[in-house]
Amino acid sequence: MTTKPGTSSASAGNSNPSINDINLEALSLSEGIRDAPVCIIVLGMAGSGKTTFTRSLIEHAQAQFNPYVVNLDPACREVPYAAHIDIRDTVNYKEVMKQYQLGPNGGIVTALNMFTTKMPKFAELVRRAGERGHKWCIIDTPGQIEVFTWSASGNIITEGLATMFPTIVVYVMDVVRSACPTTFMSNMLYACSILYKTRLPFLVALNKIDLKECSFVQEWMTDFEAFQDALEQEQSYVNNLTRTMSLTLDTFYENLVTCGVSAKTGVGFATLMTHMLDCVQEYERDYKPVYEKMRLQRLAEQEANPQPASHIEEAGVAVPMGLDLRDPPSNTDNSVFLMAPSLVPQQIDAEQEMETDAKGDLEEQNFQSFVQNHMTAQQSKRDKQQQEQDQKS
Repeated sequence: MTTKPGTSSASAGNSNPSINDINLEALSLSEGIRDAPVCIIVLGMAGSGKTTFTRSLIEHAQAQFNPYVVNLDPACREVPYAAHIDIRDTVNYKEVMKQYQLGPNGGIVTALNMFTTKMPKFAELVRRAGERGHKWCIIDTPGQIEVFTWSASGNIITEGLATMFPTIVVYVMDVVRSACPTTFMSNMLYACSILYKTRLPFLVALNKIDLKECSFVQEWMTDFEAFQDALEQEQSYVNNLTRTMSLTLDTFYENLVTCGVSAKTGVGFATLMTHMLDCVQEYERDYKPVYEKMRLQRLAEQEANPQPASHIEEAGVAVPMGLDLRDPPSNTDNSVFLMAPSLVPQQIDAEQEMETDAKGDLEEQNFQSFVQNHMTAQQSKRDKQQQEQDQKS
C-alpha cells in the first residue's frame, strides 16, 4: 500500500500515493467518528500466540472483511502475514538500542514512541484503507504486553484510533498456561486492568484449545466454588491473595465475553468473529458517545488555544513533524528513523554475520570436542570393565 524507503511517489501510482502526498486536512476532528474500518487491537501475554492468532484471524476474515494489517512489534524478525504497515519499515529497533544504550524493552518502548510521532499519517492511512474497502484493521502489538498497554505511545495509539474509528480490544489468553489457578488469576487481573484502562469493548480469546479444552476456564469464571476447589489443590503462599481476588473479580466476569479458539488449527474463529461483530455494536451503543464527547472537548481546546501561525501553512494544513513515515533518513549517523533490519546496508550485515559465524563455529568446535571426549571416556570405561570380566573368567 505504501512505498518502500527511497521509492518515489510517482512509482507508487495514483491509486497508491506515497506517504508524502497525504493531505492532513482529512484528519480533522470535526468530521466525527467514521464507520470503517473497525480497528481490532490484539493484546496478550508473551507466548500466548498473538502473532499466530493474528495470522489466523486475517485468513478467516479475508473474504468478508478484507482486513488491513498493521504490525507494531519492532523487535520481531519475521511475521507470518503480509502487513500493510510495518513499524520495522519506520524505526530500526537495533539502532535505537545502540544509540540510546537501551535494553530490549526500552528499545521497544522508544521505537513505539518514535512511531507515534507519525500518528496523524498513520491514522490517515487507516482512513484511506476504509475508503478502499478494508472493513477491518487488525493491529498486532509487541510481545511484551506492558510495553504497549502501559506506555504513553500505546495510550496515544489506542485513544487516537478510538476517537476516529470503531475500535475493540481482543485479549489472547494461553489456556495451557492458565491451567494453574494462580496463573489464571494473573491473566484475569491483567485483562481487568486493560479493560478499565482502554475503555473499549473487550473480548477474551482463549487460545490453544487444540492442546487443552477451555471449559475449565469458563467454569472458573462462572462458578466460584469450582475455582476454590482447584485452588485448594495448589500449595502456594499466594493462595489467600488469589482467593480474595476471585471474589473481587466476580462483577468483572459477569459481562466478560470469552471464546475458545485455536490459532494453529483455526477452530473457533467463526464464533469469535460473531462475538467481534457484537463488540462493534457495543462500541456504537455504549462507547461511541464517550469518545464523541472526548472529540468535542479536544475541538473546544483547539479553539481556545489555537496553534501559532508559524506551525501552519497558508492553506491551513498542519506541517508534519520530523522525517516522513517510511522515508530513509538523509543522515543515518545521528538518526534512528532508519530502514528495516532486512534493508540495512549489506556491508554492516556482512560484518555482523562474520562475527556471528565465527562465534558459532567456535561454539560448534567446543561442543564437538566435548562430545568426543565424553565418548572416548565412556569407551575406555567399557573396555576396562570388559578386561576385568575377562580376567575373572
